[in-house]
Amino acid sequence: MNESFLQACRGERASHTPVWMMRQAGRYLPEYQKVRGTIPFLELCKRPELCVEVTLQPLKRFDMDAAILFSDILIPIEAMGAELSFHEGKGPLIANPCRDAEAVGRLKVAEPANDMPFVQETIRLLRRELDVPLIGFAGAPFTCATYLIEGGSSKFFHETKKMMFGQPGLFHRLMDKISETVIRSLRAQAEAGAQALQLFDTWAGVLAPCDFEVFALPYVQRIFRKLRDLNVPLIYFANNGATLIDLSAQSGAHVLGLDWRMDIGDAARRIGRLAVQGNLDPLALFLPPDELKERIGRLLNGARDACGHIFNLGHGIHQQTPPEQVRLAVEFVHELSAR
Repeated sequence: MNESFLQACRGERASHTPVWMMRQAGRYLPEYQKVRGTIPFLELCKRPELCVEVTLQPLKRFDMDAAILFSDILIPIEAMGAELSFHEGKGPLIANPCRDAEAVGRLKVAEPANDMPFVQETIRLLRRELDVPLIGFAGAPFTCATYLIEGGSSKFFHETKKMMFGQPGLFHRLMDKISETVIRSLRAQAEAGAQALQLFDTWAGVLAPCDFEVFALPYVQRIFRKLRDLNVPLIYFANNGATLIDLSAQSGAHVLGLDWRMDIGDAARRIGRLAVQGNLDPLALFLPPDELKERIGRLLNGARDACGHIFNLGHGIHQQTPPEQVRLAVEFVHELSAR
């Protein structure tokens, strides 16, 4: 087993800087498109044998140091009672947005064994195949709440903030239910064999720090506090979170994922005791090879004093990225960081 990823999570020295990439299994790979072309996305997420195939695809092409479960952050939200669908060009849509007390009351706390058994089955199957660690994940409560309240993606989060500021008690009741579902989902993933757990807070950056501290951070802290006994690395990624870095360091995570909008060396100095993960701009993968190598070298140098460093992108791989560029990036990380 290649344990460089787990070593970096723990702040231990490894033979090289480990690398994996958000959305490393996905639409930029022709083999993924072949699978995806035959089945709706939501159905794909519920077919363990296909999820295993898709999770393994990038590992067959590239020398990644970790795998991440193929699934979606909204799977637990559907299990709570959301009428979820995915549409090309529109992303996820929820037909029954949750905007009043009656709607919040109808949501249930999902039970992974009954409501999402395919996730745990995928993990069990993957552990038989992998020689690198497997990362499980979930959406952070605030991000999940935005989809439930808005009915999908949003630019301005008007309905979410209207509930936050106008009905804070109702918003907190919703966050309580989501948090309990996330705790149960991540615990089930770890018990099935996931060796690290990442919490994706895709929309945290739309919050002012004072609102993040009240409406989002306490629920992240609760989740990580409840999962500490699992003894697996816990990773928190707050996208567009440069203004939230000091608060994110209080999340209870072992590792902070960083987007590309902040200097990795500065972030590492500010959070001190935590490992960092990131943070190449995903579109930097379109650089010519020599410039890409130079950019990666600067990033690795910036992270040299971090407690631990996992190389990643600052968000997911763009679907138009040439796979050859991903291969080069992985090779450059390994070459430049080899000790």
